[in-house]
Formats: sequence, C-alpha cells, structure tokens
Amino acid sequence: MAKVEIYTTQVCPYCVRAKDLLTRKGAEYEEIRVDQDTEQRDKMLERSGGARTVPQIFINDNLVPGGSDGLYALEAEGKLDEMLNG
Repeated sequence: MAKVEIYTTQVCPYCVRAKDLLTRKGAEYEEIRVDQDTEQRDKMLERSGGARTVPQIFINDNLVPGGSDGLYALEAEGKLDEMLNG
C-alpha cells in the first residue's frame, strides 16, 4: 500500500471530502493538522511549492495537484487505485 499523507485543518470540508474518499478506498493515511502546528505548516508549504490551501495530499511523496478535487479527478480517471496500490 502507498504512503499517503494529507495536510489538513479542523474546519475544512475539502479535507473531510478527501479523507472520506481515501477511507472508502481502504487507504491508510497520515493526517497532519497544520492549524495546530506551525512547523508542520512550514513543511507543507515547502513540500507543496508554497501552496497554502488544504488539503495538500501526497501519495508516495508525490503531490496530488488540486487537493481534494485532484484526488477525485484521479478517481474519475481510474488512476487512484493504481497510485494507492503502488
């Protein structure tokens, strides 16, 4: 199974949506709350190329462009399963 990390905040409907899809796919993920830890927010900014919005999702250390919408686009294209199982 792939290593999945998702940077989130507590009050973020897009984060909930992304986590819901990952859960339905049976993917285990590490949730990193950036609203509680400024060091993690800085790390997210560095890894995402400066993107400040959440969720920022990484699968095997690769950024999923577009956050939640990008994750759902991968699902619609039939590519998410391959990424999660890789």
